[in-house]
Amino acid sequence: MSIPDDKSARARAWFDSLRDRICAEFERLEDEAPAELYPGEAARFELKPWTREAGGGGVMGFLRGGRFFEKVGVHISLVHGTFTPEMAAAMPGAAEDPRFVATGISLIAHLVNPRVPAVHMNTRYIATTRSWFGGGADLTPTLDEQRSQEADDAKLFHARLKAACDKYDPAWYPDYKARCDEYFFLPHRNEPRGVGGIFYDHHDSGDFERDFAFTRDVGEAFLDVYPKIARHRMHEPWTEADREEQLVRRGRYVEFNLLYDKGTMFGLKTGGNIESILSSMPPLVRWP
Repeated sequence: MSIPDDKSARARAWFDSLRDRICAEFERLEDEAPAELYPGEAARFELKPWTREAGGGGVMGFLRGGRFFEKVGVHISLVHGTFTPEMAAAMPGAAEDPRFVATGISLIAHLVNPRVPAVHMNTRYIATTRSWFGGGADLTPTLDEQRSQEADDAKLFHARLKAACDKYDPAWYPDYKARCDEYFFLPHRNEPRGVGGIFYDHHDSGDFERDFAFTRDVGEAFLDVYPKIARHRMHEPWTEADREEQLVRRGRYVEFNLLYDKGTMFGLKTGGNIESILSSMPPLVRWP
């Protein structure tokens, strides 16, 4: 395995292009948000490259303090190096050779308006002596009235991800939806983080091109469906009680990411960029 290999370079190029399109679309949403609900200047993304001492690096993308988006992180990375013995034992193919290469895109968006759901999306490619794709997307409404998989936003979100899966194998969506429901669950609170989506890992059918195409379609599905949800909700006014509920619900998000999120643990254990790893944290949170 070369570090980085040609496949990881191709995946990184796709993640770069997806990042650029997401940033452009989110900036359009910033511009479109009605001034009577969202006063002030529209914010723009700031891109900040970083280098990993042990090999590779990435580009952080932040939109902070926007009219519509309170905080967004869209980050790209391509890192390589050698797993610790502990991590090598847990990674497919790493016991034979602890070298690895990993590239991906990670996004989290927290909104000003409590009626617009927060959203997370991540797709990645990892190679040891084996290689696989992983990722998915999930929706996190912050108001109880929207926190059902039968709610309109949830049904639209799931339908679009199902279409992306069904293009390849109709068995994938129910499997990856169930994995998402299981993964994004807070055992200490006995509640889900949001209304789910899909989550997949170690996705290796033996056909790299097919698996890469599927991962690209997951990115396309996100870029298609989430702006539709945001535009649909952006004209809805909110109350102080809604804002309070949003801030309390964000606390659950923090708890999950610090206690259970595998991506956070992977980044910290492989010497990733702390600012981008913890950028999923909302700017304001309240614990009652």
